[in-house]
This record gives sequence, structure tokens and C-alpha cells, in this order.
Amino acid sequence: MALDLAPSPDLSPEMQAYFDKCREKIGFVPNVLLAYAHDDAKLQAFAAFYNDLMLAPSGLSKLEREMIAVAVSSVNRCYYCLTAHGAAVRSLSGDPVLGEMMAMNYRAAELSPRHRSMLDFAVALTEAPWTIEEEDREALRDVGFSERDLWDIAAVASFFNMSNRMASAVDMRPNRSYHGEARGLTDPEGA
Repeated sequence: MALDLAPSPDLSPEMQAYFDKCREKIGFVPNVLLAYAHDDAKLQAFAAFYNDLMLAPSGLSKLEREMIAVAVSSVNRCYYCLTAHGAAVRSLSGDPVLGEMMAMNYRAAELSPRHRSMLDFAVALTEAPWTIEEEDREALRDVGFSERDLWDIAAVASFFNMSNRMASAVDMRPNRSYHGEARGLTDPEGA
């Protein structure tokens, strides 16, 4: 990252354990966490909010939450999040083409009406939040989203708008591992 902020030598045992869990599960500590590691309180807050939004039980699948992250990050042209969360979409969907389409232009991807409505809402919230009206929420209800799902869609989109801006402001760069993840084609015709 562009700021010269050294990691805190006094990371809490919880955050040290979190870093160890990252190394165990994915083989590295994501650079976004390392960027926040200069301040244990900020790192804890970021990690707790991220984990709640992206991993906790929700009416939204993990793939749907990652799709929101990528659609929002595409609008904001956030290199870090497009790379990291594009890899997650490829991995969770088993479809490397979907991951690339999401990063470039979700509207060109073959999406269900549910996913299209979800992403249209997240992008509208990103591009012009003041334009959101009841008809936008009703469009989500019409494709089966619950009131809680609407909250979660808005919360994930809002979080990634903040995260994209921080990543751009301090020039966070994604771990190199993300670039190669889940790129094998599942469709023999695409080989």
C-alpha cells in the first residue's frame, strides 16, 4: 500500500489467531487485513463487519454476496476488490466466465431475474443512492427477497463502497494468489 504504516507489534491474540486461520485456510493473509494491521482496533472492526456481512447466516448465499461485492467494485473500479472477490465468484460458482463477466459488466452475464434485480439494486445504490425508491425495493421483493435480504443486499453494497474507497485511497494491492484462483474452465467447449 502507498502509506508507510507499519503493522502494530501489539496485535490482539484474536487478530493473531485470525491471521493464523487465514494462513491455514487460504495459505496467506489477505493484504487488506495487513493494511488494517497498523491499528488493532480498526483491524478488529473491519474483520468483524466483513465476517458478519460475508460469512454469517443470511438469506443471501455466499456467492450472491460475492456477486454484489464484484458488481459494486466494478462500478468503483477497485482493483483490489475486483481481483479478490472476482476470484471468490469464480471459485463459488465454478464458472470462471461468470467471474470475468461480473468484473467487466454483470449486465452481459446470463443471470437469473433474482440475481439481476439484486445487482441492479446494488449498482443503483452505488451510483446514485438518492434515487432509491420504494419501487426499487419492491422489485427485489417481486423476485423473492425478504425484508432481511433487502437489508443484507444494501449492507453488503454499502460495505464495499466504503472498502473500495479505502483500497483506492491507499493503493491496496491484491495478493498475487487471487489472480490465478479458479480459472480452470468447466465447459469443455471453452477449453
